[in-house]
Amino acid sequence: MTAKKKKKADVPSSSAMENPEVFQEQFGKFESYVNRNKTIVFSIVGILVLGVAGLFYYRTNQEKQNESAKRDMFQAEYYFQTDSLSLALNGDGNNFGFLEIIDEYKGTKVANLANFYAGTIYIKQGNFGQAITHLEEFSSDDLLIQARAFSLIGDAYMELEDYQNAATSYTKAADYKPNKYFTPQYLMKAALAYEKSSDLANAKKMYDRIVSDFYDSNLYQDAQKQSARIGGLIAS
Repeated sequence: MTAKKKKKADVPSSSAMENPEVFQEQFGKFESYVNRNKTIVFSIVGILVLGVAGLFYYRTNQEKQNESAKRDMFQAEYYFQTDSLSLALNGDGNNFGFLEIIDEYKGTKVANLANFYAGTIYIKQGNFGQAITHLEEFSSDDLLIQARAFSLIGDAYMELEDYQNAATSYTKAADYKPNKYFTPQYLMKAALAYEKSSDLANAKKMYDRIVSDFYDSNLYQDAQKQSARIGGLIAS
């Protein structure tokens, strides 16, 4: 008990720190510590300064890289919109394609978006393994596009007849910032994938989520029918 009281007494109170003499004494102790440990103190300060400077340089450089990448990706986006998929993916000899953007501007927001474009193209071309690779490299906080990426990964797995991974991807799409416009579609896809993987319980759960959470969806009635059908299969 005595030891605890002594420890508490050793800590300067706020009123003591406001006393000029006490403050000067405390500052003197700090100054003495710095003088005794100059190498350590200055090393720590140096590391902190270099860290701040490095972070500032990195962010500035990333912004410049991102602006350059936007300019270089303009033609690839045009080719994508006009359905010239090979040119969009690989470039035309004068302008970068999405794959070159990804390699040239690694770590930028534009390269991240290029992964989404590349994954979408590979799905259209039937190269589902590459599609999954690029779409899994993509990430976004956007309400729609990240869920869309998860759904596209699910589409690729469905084509590969990997129904369990397809169901997982569609469920991720449905769970990502749910909304009444797209979530029911992802839930329907997830239900189908679960059924194909012989996981009837989870298939029914997907349909039931539409029925309970999205009663104003145009998929509501179909989800009711499918839930009843799966329920019958489970019971039989």
